Order: sequence, then C-alpha cells, then structure tokens
Amino acid sequence: MVYDNVIRSGNIPFPLEIAGSLSAVAHPNHIAYLCSWGFATLPPTCISKSFGVRPFILEIAAVLTIFVLPMIKRKNSQQTAPITAPASLLHALQLPENLSGTFQPTAAEFPLRVNAAFLQRIHPANPDDPLLRQVLPLTDERQPDPNYCDDAVGDLAASPSPGLIHKYHGRVLLLLTNSCPIHCRFCFRRNFPYRDHQLSHRHLQQALDYITAHHEISEVVLSGGDPLMVSNQRLFEVIAALGKIPHLTTLRIHSRVPVVMPQRIDPELLNHLRELAHTPLQPVLVIHCNHPQELGSAALTAIHQLKESGVVLLNQSVLLRGVNDSLTTLKTLSHTLFRNGVLPYYLHRLDHARGVSHFAVNPEKEAALVKSLQSQLPGYLMPKVVQDVAGTPYKAPYYQP
Repeated sequence: MVYDNVIRSGNIPFPLEIAGSLSAVAHPNHIAYLCSWGFATLPPTCISKSFGVRPFILEIAAVLTIFVLPMIKRKNSQQTAPITAPASLLHALQLPENLSGTFQPTAAEFPLRVNAAFLQRIHPANPDDPLLRQVLPLTDERQPDPNYCDDAVGDLAASPSPGLIHKYHGRVLLLLTNSCPIHCRFCFRRNFPYRDHQLSHRHLQQALDYITAHHEISEVVLSGGDPLMVSNQRLFEVIAALGKIPHLTTLRIHSRVPVVMPQRIDPELLNHLRELAHTPLQPVLVIHCNHPQELGSAALTAIHQLKESGVVLLNQSVLLRGVNDSLTTLKTLSHTLFRNGVLPYYLHRLDHARGVSHFAVNPEKEAALVKSLQSQLPGYLMPKVVQDVAGTPYKAPYYQP
C-alpha cells in the first residue's frame, strides 16, 4: 500500500512522515499548511502496514481540511483585501476614523482603493504622510474649479476605436483594463468613461487592424488602469498579437504595479519579458513612483528582477502639493531610482482633471523648485518637466517664467 513507506521506528513526525498519506483526503495546498504548522510527533501505533492511517487520523485531516483551513484562508484574504473605506484606512494607520476633511466617496465618485503592500509603506499616526495623501479622499475633491474638467488630456477626441488612443505621431496607446492596485486621488483618468472603452476581443481586433494599417506607428503603449493588472495569459496574448505587426519596434508598458504591488512581478512574467527582449519588439517599462518612501525592499527587488530580464526601466512622477514638492524629496527620488537601475524620465505637471486641484503646486514655488532641481542634478538624473495638454501633438515642455 502507499502507506508502507511511512513506517519508521520510534515516534513519527506527524506531517513530515505522513503528509503524502494525507494527500488521499486533503488538497496538496492544505498539506503545505499542515507541514508549515509543525505538528507534534505521533507514536507509530497510529500507523498500520496493512490498513494505513487509522480512521481518527483521517478524521483530524478532514476537520482541518473542511473547517480550519478555510477559516485561515478567509482570514488571510481579509488581511490582503484592498481597503475601500476611509474609516478603515484611517483605523489601520492609527488615525481618527472621522479625521477632518475626509469623506466616503459615493458609488458615482472615484472610489478609494489601497492594497496591503502600499499600506505598509505609509507611516502610521501621521495624517500628512506623503503616501497617505496620494490615496486618502479629501473634501477638497468636491470643490468645483472651472479650469478642471473630466477629460483634461483630450483622450476621447483622440480615440479612433474603444480602448485605443492615438494622440502622438508614431505611437498609440491601448487601454487594457480600468483596474489599478491603488487609486491615486490625482489620477487624470479618474473620470474616464471606461465602460465605453472596454477592450473586448472585437475592440482589440479593431485596434490591431488600425495599427496594422498605419505603418508610421512603431510603438504601442500599454496603459489602463494598470496593464499589469490583467492576467499573464491576457497580457501575453496581446503582446503576441502586436508582435505579428512587422512595423512595430517598441512595446512600452506604463505601470505602477512594480512599486505598489511588487508581488505581481512573478517568474512567468519575467521569463516572458526576458524572451521578448530578444525579439524585434523591444520592451520598455515606465514605472510610476512619486516619492522615495514608496521604494521598499519588495519594490526594489521587483525592479532589479525586471532590470535583469532585459527591460529598459524609466520612471515618471507627478509633481504634487504636499507629496513631493520639495527639492530634497525629488533629488532623493532621482538618485534612488538611478542606483536601482531606473532612469528618471518625466516629472509631470498636474493634469487638470476634475477633483484634483488641491494637488496643484503654486506656480512661483513650482518655478523655483524646477530651477533648483536643474542646478543640483546632473542632466541624466533630471526628469523632463512636461504637461499633457489636450490637442497638443507632444508632451508640452515646461518653460520657466
């Protein structure tokens, strides 16, 4: 019988010696749980060469499998589920749940979403933490401003088909998903009508046909939402389809995932990117990091793995009041990125999307900050200061007043 090899002299460590036997009544993942718990040893009288594991052992396994392990799974799921209520976020950070100036977004408003990895990078008991400020809904978002609108960067006017945006010469953008690991309150697409721009199979084919017909297009940018929130299978299918278009030379991925959800950078994804780096469709990954505090050990590990896979790594940031509008913060960010294989690419001026005006930096302070940054950073560490202006066929460079 399968239990014959289990018999040993003396006491028998419970999971380590009979875990294989328990596989007859428990899922392999559950066996891993049992082994990790380090059960006490059981006497060999519990084992029979003729009959295998005695019934009461099977009953223990059944109880663990049916009742205990699902409870542990539910608990772990609750711990890793994203936070969607401001009161829960504030409670987790040891702040008053009714902190002044905060609000619970309605179903029609931009919802709150903070995942466990980003939450761990926020310093508790600090209402002015720069990472908290990026995700906490404030009543300032509800203050109307005539200079801010739903489609601040002109995406809709430049969309030849759902999920496809063609604003700039030689490159197009595919919106793979509306999902993000966290919801940044300054997001320029917070009011975007994603429901009308789902990249279904039919719409993806329309986009591929459009790209194929326009030979001047050499680069495709995968965006969203966050394109790395889709499954590997979906991502690889899209990349494979793009790889069949002969005039494409560059695949650019814009993603916050390596920084705020580094566990998503799995071996399967890294291997695929490594293989892609040896094809005519060269991969470029533009991460989005606004503050050096975001770069914890897990994020840096993910970044190093991506670098080793042969992907060109760039970073884009947004200049945000109360987050990174200081010379020290931006200098530290550029140096930290470079030490870890990432070149600073863009420092975006705030896009004028409805609900984000409280992040705008005073123009005089902005000008002084850019001037100081230019004087203290070498050229290769100085990100281009730009703004995405609707109707402009390029990122508008910042000219100091």
